[in-house]
Amino acid sequence: MAKSKSTGRESKVSPPQRHYEIHSLTARQKEILRLVAQGFTNREIGERLDISVRTVEVHRFNLMRRLRVRNVAQLLRQGLALRLIPKGLVAK
Repeated sequence: MAKSKSTGRESKVSPPQRHYEIHSLTARQKEILRLVAQGFTNREIGERLDISVRTVEVHRFNLMRRLRVRNVAQLLRQGLALRLIPKGLVAK
């Protein structure tokens, strides 16, 4: 099997593209990120926003995909780094 030549562009994200991804988060995704940061479960978030647990899961999945993270710890770290959530908001 021959190796394909990589230009390196596939794995790197340019700052303007990253900037676009941050601002392309929906208001609902930002709201869910804040509730996750406060320690609410998917079920609690669903009850609070009057949406199904499955809808919360889809919002979280899309949010994590856009921010290119794989777990909640990375999601919170990225949210703090990008100033999407205030420092004092994260549950301990």
